[in-house]
Amino acid sequence: MPKHDTVIHWFRRDLRLTDNPALSAAAKASEQVVPVYVLSDWKKDHAWTGSIRQQFLCGCLDSLAKNLHAIDSRLILRTGRADLEIEKLIKETKATAVYFNRDYDPYGREMEKKVQAVCARHHVECLSFKDRVLHEAEEVLTGDGGPYRVFTPYSRNWLTKEKTEAHGRLKSLGPAKRIPSDELPTLEHWKLPATDADLPAPGEKAARERMKDFIENGRLMSYLQRRDIPAGLSTSRLGQDLRFGLISIRELYTRCSAAMAEAKTPNAHKSIETYIKELAWREFYMAILWKYPEVFEEEFAPEFRGMPWPGTDKDFEAWSQGKTGFPIVDAGMRQMLATGFMHNRVRMIVSMFLTKDLHCYWKQGESFFMQHLVDGENASNNGGWQWSAGTGADAAPYFRIQNPWTQTKNYDPEGLYIRQWVPELREVSPARFLAPPKDGKALAKGYPLPIVDHSEERDRTLAIFAKHRGKH
Repeated sequence: MPKHDTVIHWFRRDLRLTDNPALSAAAKASEQVVPVYVLSDWKKDHAWTGSIRQQFLCGCLDSLAKNLHAIDSRLILRTGRADLEIEKLIKETKATAVYFNRDYDPYGREMEKKVQAVCARHHVECLSFKDRVLHEAEEVLTGDGGPYRVFTPYSRNWLTKEKTEAHGRLKSLGPAKRIPSDELPTLEHWKLPATDADLPAPGEKAARERMKDFIENGRLMSYLQRRDIPAGLSTSRLGQDLRFGLISIRELYTRCSAAMAEAKTPNAHKSIETYIKELAWREFYMAILWKYPEVFEEEFAPEFRGMPWPGTDKDFEAWSQGKTGFPIVDAGMRQMLATGFMHNRVRMIVSMFLTKDLHCYWKQGESFFMQHLVDGENASNNGGWQWSAGTGADAAPYFRIQNPWTQTKNYDPEGLYIRQWVPELREVSPARFLAPPKDGKALAKGYPLPIVDHSEERDRTLAIFAKHRGKH
């Protein structure tokens, strides 16, 4: 017999019915599960999100509501602080337990504590589950029992750990309760402007199709050879699906491991191995955030805290609009503005350009990315920005400064990516994208000249970092 009559499942970043640990446990332990998602109540502006990701969220909630309806359940939507709304729902439903999957950033963890306190006050059981990662921070530790600060030894340990198997799709959550629910949200809920960004199809079904396409149609097998090429579809494009929990990290890992076992060539095997290490990178940054939540506010490396970042608002504006006169940088920024996505190699290029060529504070870029990326993930985004700025865990040394012109030669020599996203340059020879204009003339009408000289700014960056380090 089930332990409970009615329980609450608090949906967060797990918007799926397949292999959802907390939801599965709730279903097994009760006659009836009340699924709830609590909408945030901020309006107009937010440092960590914007129209693009909220539009995708709206579609995912609509899809989840339909999936629940198909199994005779119903998604309950509430608006406000999660702990207060769950407390109201406990009273309305007479629920005797609350189930949820754990978060790993400090804001999510703080809210979990408040929900647990609510449950304790009402003598309601509160159960949390591992879901968003294969291994939580406390599972992958050094020989001394401390956290890793460098990726390579972390990944070696991570790879040796036994991985939890994925489970199937839920068939039933019990009959839907007739209780009040808010309407499914639109961007108007947050007073956000409409977006015409070309976003991926939202929802669990679309995400599962993307996962299948990546694994079965050759991109996983060629990942090693293609992953740094920004033109075309060369990577998994599953970031937003992991971000919102539309697919299970366990199922993705299991499918990749099965494909590796069947790989017929060394290159295919190495490609899958390389992709799995990218999953470990994701969890490395989550572990860093778990152990060092202060990285949201300051540099991970103490020697770079308090360092000046003398970039100008004018330069940041040019960067944010994709109008710097550096074609690879502008292509990346325009891709993100148009689609909510930017290829990872280009993310490194544009973030290092902002911090090392324009000398703007990495936190400005971190926030801008979070406001515009459909796959914006706090831990990975912070880790990536601090890596590029030279201030983070396992970061690129501050004196390693990518040259945008050389990066173009290495990864977009034919200008396919640049000409796709910078229409002013479609008739320009790609050979001209490999170095600043020698004649002092713009590459095309309406396209700006480079706003800085890379060599000069590189020297300036080295001087700023060296001077600050000399004070410590």
